[in-house]
Amino acid sequence: MKYDTILVLDFGGQYCHLIGRRIRENGVYSEIVLHDIKIEEIRLLGKKFKVKGLVLSGGPASVFDPYALKPDKRIFDLGLPVLGLCYGHQLIAHIFGGKVGPAKRKEFGSTYATINKPVGVLRGLNRKERVWMSHSDTVFAVPPEFDVLAYTQNCPVAAFKHKTKSIYGLQWHPEVAHTVNGAKMLRNFIFEVCGCTANWKMENVIDRMVKEVKREVGNGKAIIALSGGIDSSVATTIAAKALGEKLTAVFVDHGFMRENEPEFVKGTFQKLEINLVIVNAQEIFFERLKGVTDPEMKRKIIGEEFIRVFEEVAEKVGAEYLIQGTIYPDRIESGFRRFSDKIKTHHNVAGLPTKIKFKKIVEPLRDLYKDEVRKVAQMIGLPKEIVFRQPFPGPGLAVRVMGEVTREKVEIVRKADRIVGEELEKSGLKERLWQYFAVLTNTKATGVKGDARAYGYVVAIRAVESREAMTASFARIPHKILEKISTRITSEIPEIVRVVYDITHKPPATIEWE
Repeated sequence: MKYDTILVLDFGGQYCHLIGRRIRENGVYSEIVLHDIKIEEIRLLGKKFKVKGLVLSGGPASVFDPYALKPDKRIFDLGLPVLGLCYGHQLIAHIFGGKVGPAKRKEFGSTYATINKPVGVLRGLNRKERVWMSHSDTVFAVPPEFDVLAYTQNCPVAAFKHKTKSIYGLQWHPEVAHTVNGAKMLRNFIFEVCGCTANWKMENVIDRMVKEVKREVGNGKAIIALSGGIDSSVATTIAAKALGEKLTAVFVDHGFMRENEPEFVKGTFQKLEINLVIVNAQEIFFERLKGVTDPEMKRKIIGEEFIRVFEEVAEKVGAEYLIQGTIYPDRIESGFRRFSDKIKTHHNVAGLPTKIKFKKIVEPLRDLYKDEVRKVAQMIGLPKEIVFRQPFPGPGLAVRVMGEVTREKVEIVRKADRIVGEELEKSGLKERLWQYFAVLTNTKATGVKGDARAYGYVVAIRAVESREAMTASFARIPHKILEKISTRITSEIPEIVRVVYDITHKPPATIEWE
């Protein structure tokens, strides 16, 4: 059976795979392809899928840059519906002869679009729609064969449509949660414009991942990096299904884990009858991070040390392959694609050393988002305490300590993190929060404790709501709960005198501070 499929042409935008993710949420398969895919290649894909439409992603460049990415113009003659988003929107206008140029006022963040022609992609929407923008260039005039569908205060052509073909452009990002009716816009494109049928299921992904691990490792042995978080736990279970006794799971205790984390991992995975090796490597990790304050350097050092530990274990058990639970947001933020901008290095992606003794690193979850991983976890029967665990960075508390990482600082933030977790979980807010934690800043402030002057650390609390971690909104935690958290932290941890709450969305921030 061929799946109805929409191809997403990748122009290096940070949300390229998020577009693909949104399409799949609707039960329609999506495939990310190179920006300059040839029509011959699209026709070849047609042997495997029913290609029903194309989406041109956003991107960090300007259409006027000397090395600006351009599509094969012949894709517009295939008779397939096309939707350009942000950079893709500008590209379509530019290719067909419209007027594109630097915006008089750049738009970053939420704004309101006025929809004067609610047709096609915009069918059924309100006259005023809250949308999310992120652009420096803008379309000032459409080509003669196009109609303007919407505008904003600073963008005269915020949406357009070809008069006779199903070619649309949106300057805003319907794929991000901050565009209120973005999901409806994409559904309009998928089902109304492209005429897709929802015939793709997550079960197909599980089968594909198991087969991939079997194929990649073959008759060899592999070790898998197991942190106890949902990503590595799902990857471990998938790899165990594929390899059985040929797999060894390795948990590295680098000293930056949450309270009681090593005990939790040991207890959970020994029940699942998986070969498990626990390595205490705290001394070497703390030693390597002495004097290091740059967050990128921290991640790279941690990434390198992880690999060295894995290499040692692999040599002992005779494994030649390393499996990781890397998911798509890790890769996209590390700028893994040729034309995407690096936001920060992830220890298991760009933080890896260039010389590695393994034959290959296998990443079965590499194209999945966190919420998709959760669905897989439920489908393969992982315990609830794993399925609904909060995301936790591989470098652990080392990237929640601003500045140099020391044992004292890690212990302070570990205690603060426990308090944040306890209070938010008691409050009943856990279910709607994506992530919540404490950050030890490298700022000190004056306070008063016991009628005497105190001079200590400032801790920041971060709590966000999200669907897939590519975008997030700060959580509006009731003041009484924040007050309880603040009071407990400053009372129970002598080194802290001040607590602040982070009210920054992603973007412009990332979820973690480093």
